[in-house]
Amino acid sequence: MPELWLPGAEIHDLGDHAPTDQQYPPKAIAHITWDRNATAAAPQDWCTFDDLVNYFTTSGAGDAPHLIWDPFSGRIAQLFPADSRSKSLLSPPESPTHTNRAGRVVIQIEAVFFPYCRHWGTVYPRLVDTPCVGWDRLHAWIASWGVPDVWPMGRPTDFGSHRDEQVWETRGGWYAHAHVPDNDHTDPGSWPDFAGTPSSPPESTPARYQVTINGLHYGYGAHGYQVTVVGQALVAHGFGGHYQSGPGPDWTDADTENYADYQRSLGYSGPAADGVPGETSLRRLLGYLPGPRTVALAHVVEAARTDPGAEQGHRTYGAEVVLVEQALADEGLLEQRWVDGSFGSSTVTAYAAWQRRCGYSAADADGIPGHDSLQRLGAAHDFTVTG
Repeated sequence: MPELWLPGAEIHDLGDHAPTDQQYPPKAIAHITWDRNATAAAPQDWCTFDDLVNYFTTSGAGDAPHLIWDPFSGRIAQLFPADSRSKSLLSPPESPTHTNRAGRVVIQIEAVFFPYCRHWGTVYPRLVDTPCVGWDRLHAWIASWGVPDVWPMGRPTDFGSHRDEQVWETRGGWYAHAHVPDNDHTDPGSWPDFAGTPSSPPESTPARYQVTINGLHYGYGAHGYQVTVVGQALVAHGFGGHYQSGPGPDWTDADTENYADYQRSLGYSGPAADGVPGETSLRRLLGYLPGPRTVALAHVVEAARTDPGAEQGHRTYGAEVVLVEQALADEGLLEQRWVDGSFGSSTVTAYAAWQRRCGYSAADADGIPGHDSLQRLGAAHDFTVTG
């Protein structure tokens, strides 16, 4: 299954997910925000990406698309996962289809643009006159969801409308807002061409961009415990062939190439297998999503009491447990292969050794974390203890 969330997008999940109508072919809908009315004689300053994100995540949430795209910087925000409907189309009761749902996917993109906007002193009459930064990445992700590179009602070149219910219901591909039945908007006026969009990154150059998942960075140049955790999991799953030395906290091309091998093993291809994690594949690799360096005492106590008696690899609070395990491994008390987010018997034994190192003995060194010993471990290894 392709990634539900576009790798590299800034995630602002609005919740309120709802399924699409699977009997219709997959679609993508092209919009522009058109938040100001300007002319060639009277251009107006561009409205910023952050302003539009703020609008669609607050008072405009009832009209929110899947994606908000800044064609000048390439920033993209995502508000709904690919398999949910979003809300940027009118869907009146008399419509034969629920327009926001009429496809296996109905991915809606709002380009942050209006005709004759002025951006850093330059006026842009059409969307295609902008740099269209990020279009190749956006297009490739949408293509991974099976949306074909066709405009069933014609590629938009002006603000005329053309709506055909039969075409809408029977043909997959790209539609302008001006093409959607029972809608009255005539945007986007233009849209970048598919021609020249790379289907995959050049083989000689691994992908070199970063994504943020659950507050942590992944991809070339990322640094932190989460990078080590991913590398170790790749090795454990048999995808460590590109490492010249063991995985570490700095994301290199070797991490990217190993992760690409893992993505291909899941059935991903093209840009969806470029070696930069998405939330879906990362969760499948680790069984959880690493998070900020905060550990709740109650959570790890519950994990220490639950995981040893559960099935092998059971993770009660994996994102927090892995911080404790990595600290124990760095103290030389736990083998690195057991840094897996499961507070199993090996981790209990290692934590008991840490408690003894802290001066505890007998029943006070039973391997179940206490506040003082966990605070000391956190202080030594840069994580915060709560509770």
